[in-house]
Amino acid sequence: MPNVNTYDLLKWLHLVAFAVAGGAAVVALLLSGFEDTREDLRGLAATVWSKVVAWGFRLAFLLGVVLRVIKIQAGDHPFDHRYLHFKITLAVLLLAFSEMAPRALARAKRGAAMLALMLFLLTSFLGVAGKSLLGRTPGSQARPVAPIPTLQAQ
Repeated sequence: MPNVNTYDLLKWLHLVAFAVAGGAAVVALLLSGFEDTREDLRGLAATVWSKVVAWGFRLAFLLGVVLRVIKIQAGDHPFDHRYLHFKITLAVLLLAFSEMAPRALARAKRGAAMLALMLFLLTSFLGVAGKSLLGRTPGSQARPVAPIPTLQAQ
């Protein structure tokens, strides 16, 4: 039986939740554009946002916190990376705008939803290219890390 690494499993769930929420955000914004002309679509964008997008971002944020805790318990120092400070700030702002967006979309206002989508794109970019662009904080050195616990599949 293969070993299942807990950290990798949570990281994939984090990625899937984040990607689903970001894709649903695009769909909700497209639906909000059609709500002006079609009466039968009125309120659908706010519903999609509150049911899919908001919960996806909440789950992704929660899993991100759990991933940092696992790293810290394993003896790693994740906050030595500069990009993580920016990424956490953007993630908190993303969560805030994502929570404001359903009420705004219900009133046909798209500002909070568009800002949440922009923050989704910026956070994704930092997640992919952050380490190579920003590196570690000055004075921090790579430290040995304890192995991350695994789950044995039965």
